[in-house]
Amino acid sequence: MSTTRRIRFALLASVLVILGVERLVESRRIAQPLPRTASAVPPRLDSDQMLLDVQILSSERFGGRATDSPGGMLAGELVKARFAEIGLSKFGEHFEQPFSFVHRSIRALWRRNRPFTKTFTEARNIVGFVPGSQAPADFIVVSAHFDHLGIFGGAMYPGADDNASGTSALLAIAKYVKAHPLAHSVAFAAFDAEELGLRGSDAFVRAMPFAKDHARLDINVDMIGRSDAGRLVVAGVTEQPALRPLVEAAARESAVPVHLGYDRPMYLTGMLPDWRTVSDHGSFRDAGVPYLYFGVEDHADTHQPTDTAARIDAPFFRGAAETVLTALIEADRLH
Repeated sequence: MSTTRRIRFALLASVLVILGVERLVESRRIAQPLPRTASAVPPRLDSDQMLLDVQILSSERFGGRATDSPGGMLAGELVKARFAEIGLSKFGEHFEQPFSFVHRSIRALWRRNRPFTKTFTEARNIVGFVPGSQAPADFIVVSAHFDHLGIFGGAMYPGADDNASGTSALLAIAKYVKAHPLAHSVAFAAFDAEELGLRGSDAFVRAMPFAKDHARLDINVDMIGRSDAGRLVVAGVTEQPALRPLVEAAARESAVPVHLGYDRPMYLTGMLPDWRTVSDHGSFRDAGVPYLYFGVEDHADTHQPTDTAARIDAPFFRGAAETVLTALIEADRLH
């Protein structure tokens, strides 16, 4: 073996060792749950309605909720009707915030009969709010995307966990906040076209219905219906340590273990996933708005036709949604 090849081999081996050590350290950090008290906070959300909403949104009638599809439009209508029923306030005259965009599909390069470029003209976010009692000009945003993958290859992708679970939790939390207003205003943003590249949240951030410097925090909820490891993960604290106290406060009263992680560059974690921009909170992060992301690690049914309501873990789902609500209340208190 030549000297040059020995040097290359040694460098490669060193990189692999470093990545392995980083991965081990980061995995151990993520595996350590935040402290919890002996008893969880008493239930405040309508968990039966949450489960029913997941069943409805992931049913065949909604056809996988793809953007610009009949099922996707129906999902937006459901969220809009529930916002009206709850009594949320509107920004302007309507809950809908329409937008359009051009999507370029890399999959089209190897899948026949699939266009590389497609224009979406009927996308829309559904947004409402509850005015704050003390600081009504300042907003905390609770967000979740209602779209999913739709139907392709002859199969429907129900998206029960991704993200009927987050949408259903958002509706339940909105109902609670309407009945128990917080000091700050709370905007509830149900985003479209997340699966096509965070398009809905990007459109929202580009044209916020309130001044961007009055956006105190985005709490994004995406996949909280089940967890193989039985843990709810919160991303965002590593690069925003000022948010740690509110997450720790929410974890103390949580019925499910709360973990921190997946919010560092992959080259520092042995190539573990980096969640800082994987869902709609990424648009807020890019705009300089503080964020927290509540979610779970991918499971075998993620982005599969098997992501059905029957596989939602009801106790975990209830506990995770309650934890998000506690985090919102703590954010209101601390901000």
